[in-house]
Amino acid sequence: MIRALTGCSTRNAWKVIALWAVLGIGLTILGQVFVFRATQPGNDGFLPATYDSAAALRISEDHFGARPDSDPVTVLVARTDGGALGAADERRIGEVSARLAARKIVMPRTKDDPPFTQDHSQIPRIGAGMTAPDRSFRLLSVELKGNPQDPGVQSTYREFREQTRTAFREAGLRTGFTGGLAATVDTADAEKTRSTVVGAVVMGLIVLLHVLVFRSVLAALLPLLAMAVIGGAAAGSVILASMATGIRLAPSTPSLINVVLMGIGIDYFLFLLFRFRERLRLHPGETGRKAAAEVAGRVGTAVTSAALTIVAAFATLGIASFGQFRVLGPAIAVSVLVMLLGSLTLMPALLAVSGRKMFWPSRALRREPRAGLAGRLGELTARRPVALVLASVVLLGALTAGLAGIRVDYGQSGGDGERTGAVLTAEEISRSLPAGVSDPTSVLVAARDGAPLGAERVAGLAGALARVPGVGRVAPTVLSEDGKAARIDLLLTVESAGQEARDLVSGPVRTTVRANMPAGTEAHVGGTASVFADIAVAVDKDLKVIFPVAAVLIAVILLVLLRSVLAPLALMLAVGLGFAATLGASTLVFQHGLGRPGVDFTLPLVLFLFVVALGTDYNILISDRIREEMERPGPARAAVARAVRQTAPAIATAGLVLAASFGSLAVSPHPGTQQTGFATAVGILLSAFVLSIVLVPALAALLGRSLWWPLRPRPGAGEHRAARPEAERVPVG
Repeated sequence: MIRALTGCSTRNAWKVIALWAVLGIGLTILGQVFVFRATQPGNDGFLPATYDSAAALRISEDHFGARPDSDPVTVLVARTDGGALGAADERRIGEVSARLAARKIVMPRTKDDPPFTQDHSQIPRIGAGMTAPDRSFRLLSVELKGNPQDPGVQSTYREFREQTRTAFREAGLRTGFTGGLAATVDTADAEKTRSTVVGAVVMGLIVLLHVLVFRSVLAALLPLLAMAVIGGAAAGSVILASMATGIRLAPSTPSLINVVLMGIGIDYFLFLLFRFRERLRLHPGETGRKAAAEVAGRVGTAVTSAALTIVAAFATLGIASFGQFRVLGPAIAVSVLVMLLGSLTLMPALLAVSGRKMFWPSRALRREPRAGLAGRLGELTARRPVALVLASVVLLGALTAGLAGIRVDYGQSGGDGERTGAVLTAEEISRSLPAGVSDPTSVLVAARDGAPLGAERVAGLAGALARVPGVGRVAPTVLSEDGKAARIDLLLTVESAGQEARDLVSGPVRTTVRANMPAGTEAHVGGTASVFADIAVAVDKDLKVIFPVAAVLIAVILLVLLRSVLAPLALMLAVGLGFAATLGASTLVFQHGLGRPGVDFTLPLVLFLFVVALGTDYNILISDRIREEMERPGPARAAVARAVRQTAPAIATAGLVLAASFGSLAVSPHPGTQQTGFATAVGILLSAFVLSIVLVPALAALLGRSLWWPLRPRPGAGEHRAARPEAERVPVG
């Protein structure tokens, strides 16, 4: 089937290229238009309804009109001379606030806006907030609506911020802005230049690496162009599927899809390019179309096996209870399937139409390649497999030792973030008011007996909460319009996104609520700290299920694809060591070295999926080539040496490209993104340069053809393929 598909693509190359161009461009545009309508802001909506914070959100939506797309902003208003606010100042603040609350904020338009851009013009909801005890400032609570990651929503906020600054400046007052949307926009503005520079540098490095390897401009640029087309089609397909099914994506899902597809797509193209160049060298008179068909048919099997492994690993996320994981897994699985289809159709078609011109102006096709470093490594693997196995295990074991004392951090703050305006404003507020004033923890109470829920009915609960250590202040109780629910806002003395707040909310606060809620009511704790306390529980449960299920699925797929018992076992042990070593290295750097509270809560799962699934790509590639070489006459160790010589350059180049793609995330000011970028890059490098190029071939050299028991490759079974020149037969000393 794979050969039929790749053969059809090479025979109808121009039609395939045209079809992909139309699909890629069309789906890319549609994806950009609808991406922010398909994503769900925040994390609370991804928790099952049985969790306390999710139940609190339900009461807030049903009785207080809370909206999932609500974007809170806290505005600080103070005198420009630093003096205390007087009665005249308070009056001016009220007048300006009233004017702003009646004015529609028109979303700015630019010529760069994509077609069908959603209009986020709106009238802000502005309410009175607290005044500092020393009357140095007054707070206003503002609510805008929309996905905070949407550039249109961010532009609307910037317009509101500018109008607010101007209005209060004219009244002789200064302003500061903090809260979720303000922090998101400030961070985006601070990252804009850095992201552009880093993206350009990474792309330049990838192109330069391709030029150095292939000595060809076309071979350097064509993979990137193909990835843009296939990646756009894949991302667009996922976004349209999300819109059609009503299943909302997490804000980080589209960017993760792009990084994953760029990495694995270029990997697959590189596998094809190296084998295509090798085929053209061995058959000087063969046409590019025929060579592309033969190479795509052979490599397509390994690429399909690798892609299905990734799909199986990510598909296991569909059983997660935490919705962000449950949606991310199938989304990436679908994207990888689209990339696989492109790898079996568009890529072979491009090779077929370019032929030998793919490597112009390089003259490498006209001469036999030197053995080089890969050849010497192949010979060393054949001669000293035990030493290489021991060296690999010692290195991986030393890194794994970093897991001692590992802690998991569920916070969104920490580390050396940007000193943005939102951060500085939050610090100014916290010097006079409890740290949680701009992000309160809310206790939601709803009547179940049908009786009205007045303030006196929840007074006992409010009083008990005020006595909980760590609760700085309890705001006046707010009753719903229907009289069936009440909201009690707690201003914690600790930062709401920190571990202390999560411990406080999940422990004493919830215990107090359960012990003091009025009879005939239900009461739940909501807010950032409560949400992340529940996420911690959900993720912990999910990891205990996902890890073994994903491992079993990958093992079964390898068992079927490799038709062996020992080979899948060796590969799984190798990638397991790689995963533990990568997580240990990340713990050493971030927790023990940089003093972070722990590794980000998503890191173990992200590493397991990316390092195990993507690292298995390289192991499948080298294993497939080792098996092919073992079907030729001669000793098994000589076959391993030939496989390393021919495949190591492709794996090394692919590993560097993929590590660079993920490594670009390490420069982000967000601690969690930093860790993901660094750890994934390290894991990919270990997978490529230690596991696939050294450990797996060394194990194959030790076990010989027994590695493929019970269907061992028979020497001479591959003689129907074209014989190799003597220059490519690697001697084994």
